Amino acid sequence: MPKYLSMGSYTVEGIQGVLKEGGTGRRKAVQAAIEAMGGKMESYYFAFGEYDVVVISEVPDNVTAAALAIGIGSTGTVTLKTTVLLTPEELDEATKKTISFRAAGR
Repeated sequence: MPKYLSMGSYTVEGIQGVLKEGGTGRRKAVQAAIEAMGGKMESYYFAFGEYDVVVISEVPDNVTAAALAIGIGSTGTVTLKTTVLLTPEELDEATKKTISFRAAGR
């Protein structure tokens, strides 16, 4: 199953929700949403800096990952950035593929 890195920044309303439910409450909510879509949450952390929360998950496909991002983001309590993660073996496969491409201006 593909893996995804999701990083979120809470809005004021989202931070108020964290204060009310606690960190474990938010983790349970995210885990339940991922599992309901046939996925698995690998890790969930709160962070300092640009992002407040970082999640690594496995979900069946990009469409499912998009559905999760849209559904969670539509609450207005968090802004998400989701990145597809590749294993070193997948990158090895990618480097063996030949492409035909002309660089701009050449």
